[in-house]
Amino acid sequence: ERDRFPWIVVFQHRPIYNSNSNHGNWSGQNTYKLRDGWPEPDYEGWPGHFESLLLQYSVDLVLAGHVHHYERTWPVWERENVQRSYQGATAPVHITCGHGGQSLYKYLQGGKRDAYNSTPPPFSAARTNDLWGHCELEFLNRTTVRHTMRVMGERGVRDEFEAVITKASGSTSRHLSAILLVGILFI
Repeated sequence: ERDRFPWIVVFQHRPIYNSNSNHGNWSGQNTYKLRDGWPEPDYEGWPGHFESLLLQYSVDLVLAGHVHHYERTWPVWERENVQRSYQGATAPVHITCGHGGQSLYKYLQGGKRDAYNSTPPPFSAARTNDLWGHCELEFLNRTTVRHTMRVMGERGVRDEFEAVITKASGSTSRHLSAILLVGILFI
């Protein structure tokens, strides 16, 4: 079937990989409580159990929102296994594109604070919670995709917000027959 669907893209509401301290997906735990005092439920099942499905079915990209920032990972699995190159990617690249509401976290609890740890985790290739924008994907052929994060109000593209990702295997034919999109509602 990979000849028919050269790209498998999963999209979901919450990201698996994220270094924003207001959302604890990075460790599989939440790090904050809701205003009424009720804790958010832990969502341990996704990183601990479902990530193996991404690897088993050779998912190429995982797109998410929910977190009001932008972050793109290196190809990564099980948090510690990081391929620090997009050439010949053998694991999914995770892209959180929630920076249409980017500055909300800085004003939680009545005061301005940065929701990032000062040092990004090893899986994080690029991130910002200071810029408004949107994300674009351009599937160039059966093995190559260009991902761009566009900053609102800027005409050009900043180098740190663009990545060309090539898969480890597959035909380089310019014809794309289909892209398989899988949506997961994970609230």
